[in-house]
Amino acid sequence: MVSAAAEWPASQALSVVSVLSATDPDSIVSTSVPHLELDFGGVVGDRHHGLTRPSDSRQLRYYPRGTMIRNRRQLTVVSVEELAEIADRLSLPSVDPAWLGANLLVDGAPELSALPMGTRLLLSGGAGLICEGVNQPCRQPAEVLQTRFPRSRAQAGFVKAAYGRRGIAVSVELPAPIVPGEDV
Repeated sequence: MVSAAAEWPASQALSVVSVLSATDPDSIVSTSVPHLELDFGGVVGDRHHGLTRPSDSRQLRYYPRGTMIRNRRQLTVVSVEELAEIADRLSLPSVDPAWLGANLLVDGAPELSALPMGTRLLLSGGAGLICEGVNQPCRQPAEVLQTRFPRSRAQAGFVKAAYGRRGIAVSVELPAPIVPGEDV
């Protein structure tokens, strides 16, 4: 990974553990797939695919809800380390990246969510992604977690537990297929 400010430490290996796609437009949940096919709109077939999208509550201070804007949330990247931390904070055995609607699960990035906007993620298979910022926690993954762990307080505690650990939203700079095992 290369940032505008600095390079990712060469001693810190970062790799793709799994790739996922959320193909149901009515569900945040993604499923593991053998590879991701990217174009300039993101993951082909994913619910977040597209060059543009309607603005939502995150942009209300800038645009009326539903205004078509550039899609900066084409993919979601989460890390093994941050998911383990969320699970620990919620006293859950695990948090599956699919429950958060993730597209890429990476290993070796304990502070993935802290990457600055503009950081380039260059994958060994040729894809280039641009960090568009931290992916803020919301109620949808909290509801999925509560369904998976009905006796927990996951729904009530998810936003606080995942704040600053929910991964990053990225957009595609250079499309190429992405497969598990690639270096970042």
